[in-house]
Amino acid sequence: MKVILVHGFYRDKKDFYSMKKDLENWGYECLVPTLPLTYQEFDRSTVVLKEYIPKYTDPNEKIHLVGHSTGGLVIRHLLMDEDIVRQVGRAVLIATPNRGSYLATLAGRMKWYVSRFRTLKSLDRAYIEQLNIEAPNGVEIGAIAGTKSKGLLGRLIREKNDGKVELSSVPMDEFKDFIILPYHHLEIHHQSRTASLVNQFLENGQFKGGSDR
Repeated sequence: MKVILVHGFYRDKKDFYSMKKDLENWGYECLVPTLPLTYQEFDRSTVVLKEYIPKYTDPNEKIHLVGHSTGGLVIRHLLMDEDIVRQVGRAVLIATPNRGSYLATLAGRMKWYVSRFRTLKSLDRAYIEQLNIEAPNGVEIGAIAGTKSKGLLGRLIREKNDGKVELSSVPMDEFKDFIILPYHHLEIHHQSRTASLVNQFLENGQFKGGSDR
């Protein structure tokens, strides 16, 4: 089965090299587009991904979606499209700020900065809420969060976090399953354990292996 891997802010398709390799070893065919997730709001990448999918997949085949960080928001926004939903089996969101990012809100005070890096601006909670992203019918979603916080940015967040995204922002009530891993935001999607959990959810709709959830 085909799996589309969706990278996060200020990254490109190379950021998913490790997970792509792991998933391909389990028999998946991985597609990894590079999306404009630096200088444009993340919902612009939804349009790009929607145009990408029919070019590289058959509309009658089921596909899975996996996103890291902002890539997970792109996936959730994409799943508001009924035509896409009919084609998607399951989705996994890794370290995704589903309720917004506190650091993005702080960055919003620097108007000159977010006017250039508009993807970051769109990670503010108010921006995400105004998109009215709803849970898709028929698509099971699993979420993975990290809790290894280090560096100045992690200390700025006044709750448990992965160094970039607060833990409380990752799970949503409508998600099928949720698991926590002891990894930093920038390393979590490069870990074989994470890839194994992604594989479990894509196959069974649940995570196995334990966590401190």
